[in-house]
Amino acid sequence: MLDQIARTGREFDSALASASSAKEVDDLRVRYFGRKAGLIPALFARLKEVPKEQKKAAGDALNKLRDRLEEALRQKTERVAGEEATRKEARETLDVTLPGRKPRLGHLHPVTIVRQQMEDIFREMSYSIDPGPEVETDWYNFEALNFTPDHPARDTQDTFFVDVDQLLLRTHTSNAQIRSMERWKPPVKVFSAGRVYRRDEITMRKSPMFHQAEGFLVDKGIHIGHLRATLEHFIKRVFGEGLQMRMRPSYFPFTEPSAEVDMSCVFCKGAGCGTCSQTGWMEILGCGMIHPQVLRNVGIDPDEWSGFAFGLGLDRVAMIKFDIPNIRTLFENDLRVLQQF
Repeated sequence: MLDQIARTGREFDSALASASSAKEVDDLRVRYFGRKAGLIPALFARLKEVPKEQKKAAGDALNKLRDRLEEALRQKTERVAGEEATRKEARETLDVTLPGRKPRLGHLHPVTIVRQQMEDIFREMSYSIDPGPEVETDWYNFEALNFTPDHPARDTQDTFFVDVDQLLLRTHTSNAQIRSMERWKPPVKVFSAGRVYRRDEITMRKSPMFHQAEGFLVDKGIHIGHLRATLEHFIKRVFGEGLQMRMRPSYFPFTEPSAEVDMSCVFCKGAGCGTCSQTGWMEILGCGMIHPQVLRNVGIDPDEWSGFAFGLGLDRVAMIKFDIPNIRTLFENDLRVLQQF
């Protein structure tokens, strides 16, 4: 019994020396003096098993151990509490002799910079800004835009459907075009920019969530010359003067005629480089005259009114404008990148 008492005292001293926080000291108190499983109460309970001739010596030794441990815990508790209070005061004390620290300001994301710049450009041209909803119905995302029922874009392999009622995450910002033409009577000019979603793998150039912009105008006597002039003004404002633009025939369900738009490479100024595959041109957007059936779908008479529409990827514009080679860089939230803007 005396050996057990001495061993308990040595183990306690070692554990107390290594305790450095109030919680660790309290855990040690519970371990040695806890009512249910404390080591000291357990030793007192074993006194009845000690032979009569050894009981007095064991009891005296155990009482001395208990008193010593209690006093050691009290002193350690006070010391640790004082140390923690000192550390807390040091953390919270303001040293008025130190130089002021400049507050850390946030940075606009490159896509946000491009979006705001484009919205400002089209506001100057009297366009209204309407981002449109990201959760959409099949009518506004596909049907009203003249997508045929068997169009591949309407498959679940390409579109995120969110429930059985054909609600989906919009695949383009063209849904804002339909909603705007339903809401306002022509003449109407609207620019829309925001997030869109498609079932794409994440690669250097693709992402299942990305950003797109859409602009359209409906008025009397609108022809493709108005579209070209608008796009030339937009490209020069975003990428700088001196760039050339060309239009190539293409196809989109919601425009007729349709065109792909290229601009001279911003890196080589049309001379040819690795970025533009030595062609001197970079594809930037798609456009066309609004299809007569799209106008009919929103109650606008195509014999009286005409219009144009165009769409482009904000992420692609940001990548070109800021020379970012990988689209994944735009979504990684790396402060080393964002702090450059």
